[in-house]
Formats: sequence, structure tokens, C-alpha cells
Amino acid sequence: MKNPVPHIIANNTFWISPERCLFWEEQNSLIVADMHLGKTGHFRKSGIAVPQSVFKADLQRLMAQLYLFKVERLIIVGDFTHSTVNKELELFLKWRNDFSLLHIDLVKGNHDILADSWYHEANIKLHEWELLIDGFCFRHEDKRYKKNESADIKYTFTGHVHPSITLKGKGRQSLKFPCFYFAKEHCILPAFSRFTGTFKVQPEKGEPVFAISGDELMQVN
Repeated sequence: MKNPVPHIIANNTFWISPERCLFWEEQNSLIVADMHLGKTGHFRKSGIAVPQSVFKADLQRLMAQLYLFKVERLIIVGDFTHSTVNKELELFLKWRNDFSLLHIDLVKGNHDILADSWYHEANIKLHEWELLIDGFCFRHEDKRYKKNESADIKYTFTGHVHPSITLKGKGRQSLKFPCFYFAKEHCILPAFSRFTGTFKVQPEKGEPVFAISGDELMQVN
């Protein structure tokens, strides 16, 4: 994996990792969105032979990032789980025992439909709508009609969209990459899971976008 890239927001340093996560240096925290744990299990239950190795690879990537940055806190910006309980979520509970000292915050997303008791068993602190830490706001969706809990917000991080950007070459050649999209007041994080679709974003001029190509980051705006 290539080295993460620093990005400064309101005098805080966020290290952008090509493994689809951010390391918040000042808070010693890892930030991820849209892990969709259990999704491959639901596909298999429906008769679609998606290998469990996809799920295991996501957990291994997460574990590698926790070790790399030596984090104390994991902030999940929604859609941590995909649907109802299956064997993959039972495997996560076993994985959680190996990281029992890690503090995990989950801002609930539209897919996080499990009973609160399951998240409590996993020692995960739930936040129904948003999480505020030192002026930084974490929401799964940036719904403008819902008011922030605080008027003093430096910047907002969201997920949900699974952003991607299309890069065009000569002629009609083009390639689509998942990306980090840093708008003026908010960042849309890429889906941590590689087993997701994407939505094309259209950044304004001067809004930084970091496309993810394998284990590399490319700043394209």
C-alpha cells in the first residue's frame, strides 16, 4: 500500500488512505463509512454465490488500518451492517473480542436496522442522527431539512452516496474510480467495502477529489 496523504481541515490533519478510510491525527481516530457487513451473506442466502472471502478481506483491511495508525477510536459514518443478522455478523462479534479496547462509534445509517441490543453486545456506541467531536460533525446522510445539534460546526463528514469520479482520456476512453470528495463544508467518504456500487459526483472547481486506484491515490481536482 502506498503512503496515506495528509489533508488539512480547520487546522486538523486527516490522513487519506487508499484503503478507503481517514485517520484523524488529533483524535487518534479512524473514520470509515458504508462497511455493509453481512451483505455477501445475504447474497448467498438468495442463491447468488458471492464468496465469503469478500467479507473477510474487508475485515482484514480494517484490521490492517487499525494497526497501521494505532488508533484508539473507530468512527463509522453509517451503514456498518447491511440488513438482518447472519453468520458473517456472528464472525464479526468474534473479531470484536480481539479489539475489545477499541472504542467504536456508529452514526446509524439507513441499513443499520438491527436491534440496538446487537450493537450493544458488540460494544458499539450508537448515535441516531449525528456525532459531534470538537466541532466536526459526522452524519450518514446530509439531509438539509434536519437541523444540526450545534450551530458551531467546522466541517461535516458523510457517507451513503458511495462517491466515484470518471476520468476521461483521449477519444471516448474513460475510467470510473471510487473517491474521497472534499467540498467546501463537507466530505463524502467512499464506501469502505469494495462490494458496493458507486454514484458519480460532480465536484466544483477547486474542490479536492482523491480517486482510489488499487493501492494508490490520485488527486484529480
